[in-house]
Amino acid sequence: MIYIDTSVFVALCSREAKSKAVEAWYEKADSNLISSVWTFTEFASALAIKERTGQITHKQSRGAWALFEKICSNDVELLPIKVNTFYSAGLFTLDAKSNLRAGDALHLSAAREMKSKLIVTLDKVLAKNSERVKIKALVL
Repeated sequence: MIYIDTSVFVALCSREAKSKAVEAWYEKADSNLISSVWTFTEFASALAIKERTGQITHKQSRGAWALFEKICSNDVELLPIKVNTFYSAGLFTLDAKSNLRAGDALHLSAAREMKSKLIVTLDKVLAKNSERVKIKALVL
């Protein structure tokens, strides 16, 4: 299974520097794409930040959200997060040398819990840390 980090959804559903690379990867991606339900909250946060900072309009935000929901309904399975996954993410975050932020640590813990073989991300810190838990990373 291939775990998708929220950064990939943001680039796929809104205009960003890496959008073309993400779109090219997504068009070729096989089935078995997964992420966690945390992605809903983190994606909504990213859109709200973009809107507050003037990077996108409210209409663009709603369009990106609609596209995100369509992708999640058709192509990506969003799986629940178990309580112990939050604990594991906390331990990853507690390790200052990891440089992981809480949201990325939660993605990493969820990918491990879901027995993902690959995590797709735009985040180099997340990718580096995925190696620690023996999950390959693809940085787009």
